[in-house]
Amino acid sequence: MVFGLFLNVLGCESVWPLCTDKQFTLAGCRLKMVMFGNAAGSANWVLRRGLWGLMLVLSVAIYGSHAPLLTQCKVDGMIPFSSTSVVVLVELTKLVFSLLFLLTWDRELLGVAVSWRHIAPFALSALLYAANNNLVVHMQLFMDPSTYQVLSNLKIVSTALLYSLFLRQRLSMRKWLALFLLVAAGVSYSCGGLQDPGSPSKMQLHITLVGLLLISVYCLISGLSAVYTEAILKTQALPLSLQNFFLYFFGVLLNLIGYFWSSPEGGFLEGFSSWVLVIVVSQALNGLIMSVVMKHSSNITRLFVISCSILVNALLSVTLFNLQLTLLFFIAVSCIGLAVHLYYGVT
Repeated sequence: MVFGLFLNVLGCESVWPLCTDKQFTLAGCRLKMVMFGNAAGSANWVLRRGLWGLMLVLSVAIYGSHAPLLTQCKVDGMIPFSSTSVVVLVELTKLVFSLLFLLTWDRELLGVAVSWRHIAPFALSALLYAANNNLVVHMQLFMDPSTYQVLSNLKIVSTALLYSLFLRQRLSMRKWLALFLLVAAGVSYSCGGLQDPGSPSKMQLHITLVGLLLISVYCLISGLSAVYTEAILKTQALPLSLQNFFLYFFGVLLNLIGYFWSSPEGGFLEGFSSWVLVIVVSQALNGLIMSVVMKHSSNITRLFVISCSILVNALLSVTLFNLQLTLLFFIAVSCIGLAVHLYYGVT
């Protein structure tokens, strides 16, 4: 099959003369074709694996660098820009990239008839993502940031439960143990994996009853939006670039409505800096990578990517802000390593 595609690219006339040379018999020529085809297939497999690994490593780096980048944006300890503006720009950037991919590699699909049956599901997916992004902001009023960091790790459990229920993917006890180890890693790191030498080491958590309800809803919507989007991407027979275009079109539309509804003070780009632009581009790129992961792998892979990002976050925090690693960080790393081994390494 690979050799046949190669012939189509180069043209049969340019390859066939190899078989008419008197030094080779017909059998020898066929053997050479098979060997060449196998080599091309093996090289193609290695290339795909390399690109896949590169995408996952890049996603880990982007997840891990997000919080340090936000810190770099602060002015007098405060975020100077509107978070809703950033979300709109991230969605718009993803929409532009999706359109470019569509025009570059899938141009023949522009004339394909697509029904509302294919488009409408992405509206619900974008609505769930938009609701979750806004919920993150509002529930901070009912808990301190440390509590949010600790309890938000429960979205690993909610995502896995919904993944198993709606996509009918049965997870063994070993795999469930691996996922609970990811939760333990996130909680350990959030509880004090990094420490400022000049601040008290004791961590105090605070949350109201409303905050507890909101964090539960947040974890549920987070898992539901991810699993629902994965189901759409996998069940539709449309190319990913077209699916992304639909998803991010609704994402821009809904987040623009949310921006004007909230009526933030100041201009749309007020407080923006070069660091904010880095955040916008990196988050947009990460969103595109995650769509590839959900299309060709699963949300479980995404959970492992997010958990592994604490390594990058710790490295940047120590380097840029002179924070110190604590015993809880090494416990978190050990939990992640064991989780990866249990989920992917044990047969």
